[in-house]
Amino acid sequence: MTAINRRSLLAGAAATGALAAAATVTTQDVFAATPDLSGKSVLITGCSTGFGRLAAEHFARQGAKVFATMRNLPRPEAEELSALALNENLDLQVIEIDVMSDTQVEQGVKQAIAANGGPIDVLINNAGISYGGPLEIQDMAATLHTFDTNVFGPQRMIRAVLPGMREAKSGLIINVSSQLGRVIAPSYGMYSPTKFALEALSEGLAYELVPHGIEVTVIEPGGYPTMIWKNANENSVALLERSDGTHTSGYPALVNQLGKRTGGGSTDPMDVPRAMAEVIAMPAGTRPLRRAVHPGSKPQLPINELTAKVQVDWLGQSPFGPWVNAVHSG
Repeated sequence: MTAINRRSLLAGAAATGALAAAATVTTQDVFAATPDLSGKSVLITGCSTGFGRLAAEHFARQGAKVFATMRNLPRPEAEELSALALNENLDLQVIEIDVMSDTQVEQGVKQAIAANGGPIDVLINNAGISYGGPLEIQDMAATLHTFDTNVFGPQRMIRAVLPGMREAKSGLIINVSSQLGRVIAPSYGMYSPTKFALEALSEGLAYELVPHGIEVTVIEPGGYPTMIWKNANENSVALLERSDGTHTSGYPALVNQLGKRTGGGSTDPMDVPRAMAEVIAMPAGTRPLRRAVHPGSKPQLPINELTAKVQVDWLGQSPFGPWVNAVHSG
């Protein structure tokens, strides 16, 4: 079967030539230009701090119409972001969405679509949480909280925006994963399992959306100094406080670290919004499935390259071949 990329598939034409599986991996970390995002509508989850807050400001300054969502409104972070938008004359609106709430997701996305006057161009699933500690000590409350935020939340958002994107025959979904969505470090609780799930969700979705002209990109950051570390420490301390020792007694060294973690060093969290902006500005049909972001080590790159090759070797000549080849051919 001839390899087909997204652009030619959607145009109904076949592409010839060898498939480069490595095209699904982008290694660039130098951001030489500031993309123009004028005319793009972007809905972002988790905008109170971190990558979400930085992305909302950055995209709006580059001309995008931004819907910055966060939970628990009213809150100071929302007021600050709204005031910034007013002072800089940015097209930015704050909307309340807790990604764990079916009702808020449905209502918030409808509000954004109405304000946009049509389907959202770009959804960025950025909201996420973490607990620390060995897997045995993760009680079901911590397990459900992590999966509900990091996996079920993106799925709720995806289901809310996709009907409009499919009608428009265009769109982009960016899911913020992690290096720890492809490689595993001990004592990060359910964080890696949720990010592995998000990676699988994203890749399967990317295949299925090829006929609809909608693309999916997974952003895989390394460590950056954002509020996720502080929040994870607080979650971990609360987990320990409700533990009775039945499970924690087996891991004294690992448990002793909980509540004390820091990370990211002197890296610049703006790397992530810049990488997202580059992906958004790319021509449709050329966006990578995965984008690793970090100035240092990117241990997931060989895994990304290998799994792309495996997917193409396994399914490239099957009835699913046009979808799989399209996603991995760039």
